[in-house]
Amino acid sequence: METLKRSVFTLKSLFHYRNCLVKIVDTTSKQQTAVQISPTVIKQQGINILILDFDGVLSAHGELFPTSEIQAWLQLCVNILGANNIFILSNKPLPARVNYFKQHYSGIRFITNVKKKPYPDGLEKVIQLTKQSPQNMMLVDDRLLTGCLAACIVDMPVTYITKPYRCFSKRLIKESFFASLRFSEYYLAKVLL
Repeated sequence: METLKRSVFTLKSLFHYRNCLVKIVDTTSKQQTAVQISPTVIKQQGINILILDFDGVLSAHGELFPTSEIQAWLQLCVNILGANNIFILSNKPLPARVNYFKQHYSGIRFITNVKKKPYPDGLEKVIQLTKQSPQNMMLVDDRLLTGCLAACIVDMPVTYITKPYRCFSKRLIKESFFASLRFSEYYLAKVLL
């Protein structure tokens, strides 16, 4: 039942925020990864709060820890933005992931106990916790109709990851499913909207 409600919400929001989604697609590089985001540059642009998705952005789907490449980038983000200004907003905040961040990146917080994206509840919780304007925040997500749509709803800058981490050799069915979703979302925005 909850999946059906979320699907209806997504379709209604897709129609309402279609121009925002098209703009995201039109202004994004076809090979965008998280490590291409310079924390120094975004800080200079007035971004004080960084909100990261996990699956696809920090690691392949189902992995418990960020990739080694991302670990170095995360440390750079912590050095420039401060750990307390970085949040993880994942539809799968697994306990092992939360514990990993507590051990290795103390201060980075997972947003939990909120409705799944594209509901904007997680982003609204970050706004409430930090007392910052959404314009001083940036979401990094690899899905147009979850995280990017939620960012459109709250009028928050977003970086759309078009080259997500994937591991077909470990999780062929899951990764294929998400690859087909990303493909469908992208071409829906490019062609139909």
